[in-house]
Parts: sequence; structure tokens; C-alpha cells
Amino acid sequence: MTDLTRLSAAALAEKIAAGEVTAVEATEAHLARIEAVDEKVHAFLHLDREGALAKAREVDAKREAGERLGPLAGVPLALKDIFTTEGIPTTVGSKILEGWVPPYDATVTRKLKEADVVVLGKTNMDEFAMGSSTENSAFGPTGNPWDLTRIPGGSGGGSSAALAAFEAPLALGTDTGGSIRQPAAVTGTVGVKPTYGGVSRYGMVAFSSSLDQGGPCARTVLDAALLHSVIAGHDERDSTSIDAPVPDVVAAARNGEVRGLRVGVVQEFSGEGYQAGVMQRFGESVELLRELGAEVVELSCPSFTKALAAYYLIAPSECSSNLARFDAMRYGLRVGDDGTHSAEEVTALTREAGFGDEVKRRVMLGTYALSSGYYDAYYGSAQKVRTLITRDFERAFAQVDVIVSPTTPTTAFPLGERADDPMAMYLADVCTLPVNLAGNAAMSLPCGLAPEDGLPVGLQIIAPAMADDRLYRVGAAVEAAFEARWGHQLLDEAPSL
Repeated sequence: MTDLTRLSAAALAEKIAAGEVTAVEATEAHLARIEAVDEKVHAFLHLDREGALAKAREVDAKREAGERLGPLAGVPLALKDIFTTEGIPTTVGSKILEGWVPPYDATVTRKLKEADVVVLGKTNMDEFAMGSSTENSAFGPTGNPWDLTRIPGGSGGGSSAALAAFEAPLALGTDTGGSIRQPAAVTGTVGVKPTYGGVSRYGMVAFSSSLDQGGPCARTVLDAALLHSVIAGHDERDSTSIDAPVPDVVAAARNGEVRGLRVGVVQEFSGEGYQAGVMQRFGESVELLRELGAEVVELSCPSFTKALAAYYLIAPSECSSNLARFDAMRYGLRVGDDGTHSAEEVTALTREAGFGDEVKRRVMLGTYALSSGYYDAYYGSAQKVRTLITRDFERAFAQVDVIVSPTTPTTAFPLGERADDPMAMYLADVCTLPVNLAGNAAMSLPCGLAPEDGLPVGLQIIAPAMADDRLYRVGAAVEAAFEARWGHQLLDEAPSL
């Protein structure tokens, strides 16, 4: 029998719909794979075996009754532990929410259930989505299946690792400054940050509300498109949700074509700090686009060089506000409530015990940036830079249809290498941050292995807001061309666990 864990989500869904494979068989195969390898990978924080099998049986019953199944019915999925799930723990990778069981589902969780997707469990992540390596998780780091001594990216390293380890064909992540795309790049998978407001944030634990965006993670562009179409759409419970039709990303992914498109290459996405092998594979990707009939246009977006500084004022400022709700009075961890401490002291003791170093660092930075006398100098100035970045994108998209760049300047670095150097860690997202600040859509997909270390390199494709379909159109064409050149999928070269 075909190894069900190696099938794409689209292929697996077709087999389930045709009755060639049951949803229970598909779910059991992935649960067995998780049990076999996740002790080494640590992609999952919580496995919902009973719930997953119950959903799978429900899908099989629908098929046997002749009911029409959705395009992903019965397909297993790994869910980042930032989305609330009724009856299943949601920790956001933090001790402060350890053991918390939400009483409601996030909108995307509800949509997954309605689409009959089988949620296997919750994946590991940097605490409150703050990090680029998943080393900031309160429950231990995740390993990269290509090399378990290296990082799987962050903050959604658990989701990307689950895909690369063939523990799930689909995963869901969130992207505040690159937390879907950077993990995809370093694990050889596909990750998409939809247009800001394109996927509901209701029930997604907030880090930086003007930047956070949920999105699909997969092993192929088509699989990502199918998942995107399930989770996207307007939600009246999210005040930032876009009330407009969802772009037809599935059709775009099925009909990849770049002939006649204008593709921009931004000179600011290069230079010092970029690994030679990453730039080599990016250069080959640009040449491939030319061979496929695209017109390549050189661009300059000067404000992009200020994106890192702007982001690390805006995001910490918003996080200091959002995390103020974790006060030990309503839910989550409570320390010092023995009758000898005031409410303020209980809150302080709880935050000291519950928040990790990176969270504390960003809360303090954000609180300082918002404080009286410093607001205009820091947060206000960062918002002005954000406007400049948005205008640079607008000028660029007046000349081109999409922009391409490396997703991240280096391949996966060793676990612990940047643990004591926050600035080096932050630089992992230097290519992805401008997209979040402007609210545009972007994708990362594999473009080869770096010759220095044999690890995956990601190509980033950026499209204007509400033009998410362009990502899939270009991504599908590039994916098909590369796989024709390689003769296989990139993940086929990954070492077996």
C-alpha cells in the first residue's frame, strides 16, 4: 500500500473521496508516524488522538452516506498552538497558559472542522510567537528534520517541522514578521502569509494586532492553496477582517504561468549578511523566471533598510499592550496567591514565573517605547517609517506584478548559535518584515539546497494586498519548473528520520 504520509494533501483527499482510502486509515498512518519520530523532532505539544479519529470516522460516515465531501475532507492537519481549540489545550508555547483549555474555537479552527479537516494536535512555537527559531518555547525546542541539530525556523517551527517530517500533509501557522515564511524556507516546505485581514484573527492569541496574520503551510503550492481557500474569508467577529471576495487561489495554483509577468528584484534584499549559497539559489530562481517568460525588473526600495528597526518598535509596543491581559486574575497561571501578597504582587510574581526571557524583553521594550515623553520619538517615528515602506511597495507594484527575494538570508542555523544574540536572531526576518508592515501577501517555496551545507533555501514571492492569487500563479509555475529540473520534490532529498 502507498505510504499515506508521503502523499500530498490533494492526492490524499482524492483517494478518500474515491473510497480508495478511509479517513481513519489516513489519520492512523499519520498518528503512527508522529509516534515513531516526534520524540526526536518535538513538533507537537499536544496530540488529540481521540478527537482526530472521531473526526475521521465522521468523514468516512459522510462518504458512505453519499454526502459530498469538501476538497480537504479527511486530510490530517497540524495546528499551531496559538489558535484556540475548544476542549484542547492552547498554550502559545508559554508557561503562563500551560494547561489552559479554551471554551471556544478560533474562526479558523471552526472553518477547519466545517471543512472536515482532521486536526491531529497542536504544534510547538516560540512563546507568544516571539522568535525565529522555536527555541523560545517554554516546552523545549523543535528540531529541523533535515538536521535535528538545527532550527526549524520560528515562530512556527513546530508546524514546518511536522510537514518536513511527514507527520502531517498540512499545517496552519501565523506570520507577524515572517513566522510562516522563514520556517518554510529552512525546512524546504511552502508557507503563505495572506493579505492582512484575509484570514480571521478571532481566537488567535494576539502578539502584535496590526501585523499578525494566520496562513497555510504545506508541502506543495496546490495544497497551500486548498487550505487557504478553506480558512480565508470575512469574519464579522474580527474588526480587521476584509469584507471582499477571496481571490481564487486554487485556480491560480492549478494554472501556474509567469509568461508576460513583470517580476521585481529589490536591490535592498542583498548584500552583507546573506549566505553565498542562498544568493546563488536565488540568482538561479531569477534566471528560471526569465526562462519561463517573465520580465525581470530591477527595483530600489530604500525604506526597506529601516524595516527591522521599525518592526522592533511597533511589534513590542503592541505586544506590551496585548500581554497586559495576563494578570493572573482571570485565567492561566497564578503564583503567590497565598493570602500574603497583594493583587499587584501576585500579577508580578505570575509574570516573572510565566513569561520567558524574550517575551519579557519585548514587553519592556514596547512599554518604554509607548511611555510618556518617548512615544513620538519611538513608536510614532516607527509608524512613519511604516508609511514609507508601504509607499515604496506601491511604487514598486506600479512597475511590476510581483516581487521576488530570498526568504531569509541564511539556511537553518544550529540550535543555540544565536540564543545569546537577539540582534542576530532578529536578522533572520530581514526579508520578510517589510511585507507585514505594509499588509501585503507573500509566499515562500523551496528553490534548492545551499551548496555549503546541503540545507533548503526559500524563494519569497510578494504580491500586492488582495492579489494573493498571483503568489499561487507564480509559485506553481516555479515549483513545477524546479521539480522538472530536479526530477523530484526537494523533500525527497531530506535525510530519513
